[in-house]
Amino acid sequence: MKQSIFIIIALVLFSGKVFSQIFVHDPVIAQQNDKYYLFCTGLGITIWSSPDMENWTKEGRVFDQTPQWVSETLDDFAGHMWAPDIIYNNGQYFLYYSVSAFGKNTSCIGVATNSTLNPEDTDYKWVDHGIVIQSVPGRDDWNAIDPAIAFDDDEQPWMSFGSFWNGLKLVKLDNDLKNIAQPEEWHTIAKRQRSFDIEEADAGDGAIEAPFIFKQNGYYYLFVSFDYCCRGAESNYKIMVGRAKNIEGPYFDKNGKSMLNGGGSLVLKGNENWYGIGHNAAYTFDGKDYLVCHGYDKHDNARQKLIIREIQWDKNDWPVVDQTK
Repeated sequence: MKQSIFIIIALVLFSGKVFSQIFVHDPVIAQQNDKYYLFCTGLGITIWSSPDMENWTKEGRVFDQTPQWVSETLDDFAGHMWAPDIIYNNGQYFLYYSVSAFGKNTSCIGVATNSTLNPEDTDYKWVDHGIVIQSVPGRDDWNAIDPAIAFDDDEQPWMSFGSFWNGLKLVKLDNDLKNIAQPEEWHTIAKRQRSFDIEEADAGDGAIEAPFIFKQNGYYYLFVSFDYCCRGAESNYKIMVGRAKNIEGPYFDKNGKSMLNGGGSLVLKGNENWYGIGHNAAYTFDGKDYLVCHGYDKHDNARQKLIIREIQWDKNDWPVVDQTK
């Protein structure tokens, strides 16, 4: 409770001030007109805005109060909403978010919509539509967190999601983007085999989460995070990638190894400036491709900070980002 009160006070104190370095977890970005809007894990989903992706102003949060359905569905919800995704479709912004008990697959993914991201617009209002999917212990060997939406060549929407357990999933969505399509179609798109049987938070060498599918160069690129975040200087998060010609997969890395078998080619990891780097998204803004993620700053008490790197493409159309910053 004390932590929640502190975060609420911080939101009030720091709203409206401009920061060049921001402390974020699980960032995603959307561009509306001449501004970028960033959404990240926090009480009610924290919002930032920027004219240039360098100088950021805190704009508050999506939810002032936790939606009623969350407390009715999850007995052990701790207050934070995790790992959002933001997309624009048919005149609406769709904000997907995760609610969960830490380390358990007692989880749900919900969605809210807004016609604008500009808080000063008179039409600005987030409308919550409740659960899209839910994972239940004992029924599901997957975890309903870390959503990300992608569209295939036929403009069919899909949601990738998942953390640890039996890997990362892909489910077809209805065209309203608020429900699972009927008949249901599910796929496993990436997993790492655990070397021993475990339960809940400790995935051992099976740690994989945060899928994000980015369509470019005639491929669907599946970015994922291996290993562990949220451990400060002990974080060893890293971003891996594979690609496929079809959104359902199968996805393979540079060496031809399937991501269903632990495959993945390294995109970005910690270096002399950062501990673990991960939970990424990928975007094209104004003709350039960008990787957006968070890392743990070695020069600032391992605080979680926003990282944005431009994506280049090698001669074989694999993503390359600067490893030295």
